[in-house]
Amino acid sequence: MSTGTEETRIVLDPFVGDLDGESARLRAAGPLAAVELPGGVPVWAVTHHAEAKQLLTDPRLVKDINVWGAWQRGEIPADWPLIGLANPGRSMLTVDGADHRRMRTLVAQALTPRRVEQMRERIAKRTEDLLNSVESVESVEGEVVDLKAEFAYPLPMYVIADLMGIAESRLPRLKELFEKFFSTQTPPAEVIATLTELAGIMAETVAAKRAEPGDDLTSALILASEDGDHLTDEEIVSTLQLMVAAGHETTISLIVNAVVNLSAHPVQRALVLAGEADWSSVIEETLRHSTPTSHVLIRFATEDVQVGDKVLPAGDALIVSYAALGRDEQAHGPTAGDFDITRTSENRHISFGHGPHVCPGAALSRLEAGVALPALYERFPHLDLAVPTSELRNKPVVTQNDIFELPVRLTPGD
Repeated sequence: MSTGTEETRIVLDPFVGDLDGESARLRAAGPLAAVELPGGVPVWAVTHHAEAKQLLTDPRLVKDINVWGAWQRGEIPADWPLIGLANPGRSMLTVDGADHRRMRTLVAQALTPRRVEQMRERIAKRTEDLLNSVESVESVEGEVVDLKAEFAYPLPMYVIADLMGIAESRLPRLKELFEKFFSTQTPPAEVIATLTELAGIMAETVAAKRAEPGDDLTSALILASEDGDHLTDEEIVSTLQLMVAAGHETTISLIVNAVVNLSAHPVQRALVLAGEADWSSVIEETLRHSTPTSHVLIRFATEDVQVGDKVLPAGDALIVSYAALGRDEQAHGPTAGDFDITRTSENRHISFGHGPHVCPGAALSRLEAGVALPALYERFPHLDLAVPTSELRNKPVVTQNDIFELPVRLTPGD
């Protein structure tokens, strides 16, 4: 039996030059792979679907960074580019047990299915406005449009800001800050400054909503906290930052990756445009095949945990490699690597997580994509990529399956 200490670690490419190839190597290394994060930080990755479901519900894996031996020994610098993801402040993302149930219950009371559904009309209106803008950009700048910049990015950012009650005037600066927050290439001197400014914006939003509550999730969290079990201001600020970060990045990638996959598979695109396949199938297959979140940081083992024929040692860190396990043939069959909206599988993907920490915003992300994609293709049924998929450039973000830009043509070429 191996503890993996003698294994050669798979170094995750900070520039994400070949995510598919890297994910295949992770799967081939077994359900528990020794990896190295950017910055030379050694961790373990769970790379198979079944083992990921087990570990995501295993109480021996916790979110408390103080369990991490490397953190205790001072081996993780405060300006590590991914520190904001590994130690994002006290929220439901970073606690377990009773504290997690308390925080998640309050968030669930505020983020109700009714509140999410009430967003539909505003999402549809914003989608229409953005599509009008996309059309005007094409008429001014020519036939190629960056669909990410003009549509896939602004829609989720507007929606999450609207939901949380963040002033729209804040969005340009938040875009810049979250670019640095997620990037592996943020200079060390800017890491702490970025985290400090993000927390400051969220704290100002919380203070404003305490003074003048509105019909938004931040006000609802404050009100829920005052009525019974409570969240501290620190917990509300961290929760707000968590939900804004996850709430826009995941949906951006979901929309972008759906467009890329449909462009690469015109027969399947024709099926959905003809009504012979559902948009929900496009969304779910995109979530599985081209998961928006490539790796999720981070859990820590309170004791040795057996994973297949290896051991995750006590005090070590674990990431969940969703890009790898989404194409696990043991879960999704021999065609797991294929994008197929007609796929039937008993093992649904777990791209929004599994167990106690499953993403609370999954329904909102699905709603946004379920409104945006049909409207996009109804307006531009001949939409197609303007470059080969091999020319789409990944951003240097090891946690998100993201690209710099999405150049498309909205009408047929010559």
